[in-house]
Amino acid sequence: MAHHSPLIATIVAGLVVAFLMGALAHRLKVSPIAGYLLAGVLVGPFTPGFVADVGLANQLAEIGVILLMFGVGLHFSLRDLLSVKKIAVPGAIVQILVATLLGMGLAHALGWTIVAGLVFGLALSVASTVVLLRALEIRSLVQTERGRIAVGWLIVEDLVMVLALVMLPVLAGIAKGDGQAGASTILLPLAITFLKVAGFVGLMLLVGRRIIPATLHWAAHTGSRELFRLAVLSIALGVAFGAAYIFDVSFALGAFFAGMILGESQLSRRATEETLPLRDAFAVLFFVSVGMLFDPSVVIDRPLPLLATVAIIVLGKSLAAFVIVRSFGHNNTKALTIAASLAQIGEFSFILAALGTQLGVLPPDARDLILAGAIVSIFLNPFIFSAVVARQGDTGKIEPLSQPEPAKGHIILVGYGRVGSLIAGELKKAGRSLAVIEERPDPVRQAKADGIECLSGNALDPLILRAAGIDDASHLLLAIPEGFEAGAICEHARKLNPDTHVIARAHSDAEVEHLQRLGVPDIVMGEREIAARMLSLAAHQLQSSPGKG
Repeated sequence: MAHHSPLIATIVAGLVVAFLMGALAHRLKVSPIAGYLLAGVLVGPFTPGFVADVGLANQLAEIGVILLMFGVGLHFSLRDLLSVKKIAVPGAIVQILVATLLGMGLAHALGWTIVAGLVFGLALSVASTVVLLRALEIRSLVQTERGRIAVGWLIVEDLVMVLALVMLPVLAGIAKGDGQAGASTILLPLAITFLKVAGFVGLMLLVGRRIIPATLHWAAHTGSRELFRLAVLSIALGVAFGAAYIFDVSFALGAFFAGMILGESQLSRRATEETLPLRDAFAVLFFVSVGMLFDPSVVIDRPLPLLATVAIIVLGKSLAAFVIVRSFGHNNTKALTIAASLAQIGEFSFILAALGTQLGVLPPDARDLILAGAIVSIFLNPFIFSAVVARQGDTGKIEPLSQPEPAKGHIILVGYGRVGSLIAGELKKAGRSLAVIEERPDPVRQAKADGIECLSGNALDPLILRAAGIDDASHLLLAIPEGFEAGAICEHARKLNPDTHVIARAHSDAEVEHLQRLGVPDIVMGEREIAARMLSLAAHQLQSSPGKG
């Protein structure tokens, strides 16, 4: 008798095999995404051994998409979205049109119908939410102008795909001769979809802007961390599901708008931290679910059509995006970043392929090419993106310091949270030369509001450390709460400047031991310092008070 359910088996197999393959990819200095995809192939139905439930894996992956878009929305204001509308709206539409025409051309060469070619081309035109955001987040580009353009572009693509999903049954009926090709047959579904999307956006702006932050503030004031975490997840998943169920808007768009509304609250940073672990776990399951769909026999049976499909995804639509961005007057850096971000396909491509096959307008061969094209493009994307960003020559200079370059012997402070902000304030009062590194957008804005300039980026990146002047720094203060990450930063810093004196923060005995093994001379553990201070105060009080009895 089996002692597991398909759900548990899928989660366990997906995460365990993904960890093993991800660790192998890390060891080989390959993107972990490649390992996660390989894990999906290993537990998928097309390879021998254990087979996970593909349907359940896809549903779990949707949770990852929801949480990822919710997190992006937390740091993406309505002002940011509107600031890129002049390029994101026409750019996305033209790029979709170009990719769709290229797909229809390939479909015609393979002898498929016009409707099949249209569905095939649309599926090749839309980028994966998870892959695009991962590529931007790894390079700390989400909050830059090119990152905002890419995210805005993605939102427009998602809206177009929502319309495509509504119109596809109508087109299928016309293609089969089941309906009349009158204007009302086509325009009515479009009008209804526009009204639904407008209704959802209006509800979020008028009602959600009041209810969502108020709910989270109430949960925070209860003092229960579990209740606060539950409130965040309920808002993200509840709004996403409601948007899809009531307004026929995608999960991703619903979650994005929920995060964007909540981002106006002062609790947005805490909400981000609470959802981060789940977001990362389910994002991994997304890549595993994609790998499970890959049938390796496609490479042998249809190599040339597959090569043409990948060429459309990686070269065709990326070249179109590059030309569009350049035509709007932006430089090569922005154009290349956006082109590389879009050089893959994902979630909506699978949905379109499944619906087209179900309606009988898309042949099984087309569905297989879409899935194989997604796998290959997602596998290649991290390498393409890294090559493009490295070619630009501005890697790591995301938000350069606007103040003069720090003098030699300055202090580098990593982290501008509750501890880091206090340290920075005291060093500023003392007149010490200081360079701050912070990865999260909210603390960066807070630092600027406090009159302290900082580099926006991850201190694990040697280029960020060099931009902060690690070569000439006298001290490196690691104020981030993660001791193991602090150890990794210390190792990178020591390679660049062995003479820098490191002071690190730790939260547990294990972190202290880890930092000591790395040779960090000064380690501050908060709990120990609090205990020592309390004992000192108690001893002082006992000495100054006369004894009783």
